[in-house]
Amino acid sequence: MADATEKKIKVKKEKEKGPRKGRWTRRGFIGAGLVAGGALVVGVAIRPGDRTDTLAEYVAGDGEHLLTAWVKISEDNTITAIIPHGEMGQGIHTALSAMLAEEMDADWDALDIIEAPAEKDYANFPLVREFATGGAKVPGFVFDTLNGAMLGLAKKMDMQITGGSTSVRFTGTGAMQTAGAATRELLMRAAAKDWDVSVDSLRTAKSMVYHDASNRSGTYGSFAAAASEMKPNLQPKLKSRKDYTLMGSPLPRVDIPAKVDGTADFGIDAKVDGMKYATVMASPVHGQTVARIDAKDAEAMPGVISVHNMGDYVGVVADGYWQAKQALDSLDVDFTTSDASSLSQEQLFAQYAESLDTGKRKTMHKAGNVAKGAEGAAKTIEAEYSVPFLAHACMEPMNATAWVRDGKADIWCGTQNPLGTRMAVAKAMELDAENVTLTTAFMGGGFGRRATPDYALQAAALSKVSGHPVKLIWSREETTQQDHYRPAVLGRFKASLDADGMPLTWESVFNHEGEPKEASDIVYAIPNKLVQVVDSPSHTRLGPWRSVDHTQHGYFTESFIEELAHAAGKDGYEYRRALLADKPRFIKVLDAAAKLGKWGEPLPEGQARGISIVESFMTIVAQVVTVDMSGGDPRVVHVACAADPGFAVNPDGFEAQMQSGIIYGLTAALYGEITLEGGAVAQSNFHDYEILRMDEAPKIDTIILTSDARLGGGGEPGTPPIAPAVANAVFNVTGKRIRKLPMRDLGLGAAS
Repeated sequence: MADATEKKIKVKKEKEKGPRKGRWTRRGFIGAGLVAGGALVVGVAIRPGDRTDTLAEYVAGDGEHLLTAWVKISEDNTITAIIPHGEMGQGIHTALSAMLAEEMDADWDALDIIEAPAEKDYANFPLVREFATGGAKVPGFVFDTLNGAMLGLAKKMDMQITGGSTSVRFTGTGAMQTAGAATRELLMRAAAKDWDVSVDSLRTAKSMVYHDASNRSGTYGSFAAAASEMKPNLQPKLKSRKDYTLMGSPLPRVDIPAKVDGTADFGIDAKVDGMKYATVMASPVHGQTVARIDAKDAEAMPGVISVHNMGDYVGVVADGYWQAKQALDSLDVDFTTSDASSLSQEQLFAQYAESLDTGKRKTMHKAGNVAKGAEGAAKTIEAEYSVPFLAHACMEPMNATAWVRDGKADIWCGTQNPLGTRMAVAKAMELDAENVTLTTAFMGGGFGRRATPDYALQAAALSKVSGHPVKLIWSREETTQQDHYRPAVLGRFKASLDADGMPLTWESVFNHEGEPKEASDIVYAIPNKLVQVVDSPSHTRLGPWRSVDHTQHGYFTESFIEELAHAAGKDGYEYRRALLADKPRFIKVLDAAAKLGKWGEPLPEGQARGISIVESFMTIVAQVVTVDMSGGDPRVVHVACAADPGFAVNPDGFEAQMQSGIIYGLTAALYGEITLEGGAVAQSNFHDYEILRMDEAPKIDTIILTSDARLGGGGEPGTPPIAPAVANAVFNVTGKRIRKLPMRDLGLGAAS
């Protein structure tokens, strides 16, 4: 088999420890310690009774794939952090391994990092537990039982997801820090027993245990065997922030060197002996199937191996990608039709509007009584906002490599849910899960798109039907037109103001219920509120998009609150401060952004500032945007970003994610729009689905605030505030309110 079967993500050391041997048992072991082949494995926590003798026997091979733990230690003192999240440019391997190394007092410079394998017993139960409990302290006597229940649930859900800004705030706090601290305790206990001294007389540093009184020291690896015989503390004491040496310090991203020198393996880099190439074409109108295909000319083209009618798409397998693509383009294909075949963008939003008028409403958030609260109001403000479908626009197109034969399947791809993808392939190919392997790779962008395994399923199906190992690569057109889009949403808003211009009521209704639920809520102190949703489905494929529903509702809420400020004749920044008076953490973030963005200071003619603040994924972000309208279209020249994630594990990485989220959200605000023509997606490539270019990127300054709040996310919270901040700035310079995105082609005109 080719070298692709032997690849795994390793981002600190280039030297491999040997080829993979055999298959890993699915029997459980996450919880205590185990030694075999000189390796100590610790995963905290699960019921200690879940140890298995067969696992010890299995690990005695080369000890490379450990499906049982977040950290292993070899007798040569090699420490490996096993990370249950995929790396797609967000720097999560760096942050999570630092959290483990911090509590373990491991030598950061000598730490190895691998990505957890796609196995049921490596389902990410700490993520499920932390989400379910909200990080609340759980009594020790029920903690192992809770872990057992959460592992069972995580297995059932095939939960190994990277998304929702959960990696640091859930896996980091609930698994990595705990595993690091528990491992350190085990090693100290083993050393104390060996040296016949008290644990309290020992100290640790850089993967070493020291007993200063006797001038003795030993490596972690030298105590691995003895430590494995001890039961770990499932709730070890964690360090205070003042004692951190790694967390909170700027750390170089461990995945960057390989990406710079070209040695990093992405999904599209997989190679398998005898591999052929494939590409596909699904119906332009989502949900329709192949009605007729004439493949005679395509099958006669040089290098073409086979053409396949796969029901809901057509696939071509060839010696090379370009040959497959040319053959696909030459096919004569008819797809079935449906009522969706005539649907236009205008008709879709007309449907949404009718739903808001007549549809059954579901209450999402409620406080007080809006009807009674509006009695005697001095003024009523109403507005309608809309946002379109958005594509993910990953730089690396959708791709996967598959080899299905002899009752087995091997898959190589970048995915945000390795375990879920593996199990989906097993089900689709009607194979036992034990006979499906999945090798993960770096992802060239994800943003939620690679949480859906459709491309891996297609690769497996084409491999099976063609009889070859197949690397499937979607064209840029297919990647754009067969995305799972951020939902398009129409929202209506109404507020009543008192004589001082302060809101008495807030009402809103919108057409799409997504997640999380709190995205559509408001943080402002408005005594009476009613937030409702109606169901208005379309045939278009939908999926999670960076910051999910916070991106739509952040724009809606922060734009409408600005309208209320204007109607009250008040400054948007001061108006927000007044409505957030009972939320000091929000006030600090808002004030920091205003100061960083020089709010209130004079600007050149044709420029203005806008402000917004959004909490998402437990991180509060405020942004002040400076917009130049002298050219007729909004050009963002500066973004001041203040964020409070509770604590930034890697400040450099967190700042990079704020910048990334701003650029991603700015692209959507200015250009992003997927439209329907005849039921099909009209956009096809970057010429008509524009991306913010380097010469358009603004200067971004970021300040990170620390608070006593639990750790929040970093990958997504930078995105929601940018669109409303830009829209508010445009209004401040032109007097024109932007209630529809994107801002391109709105005819705003140059500022006079």
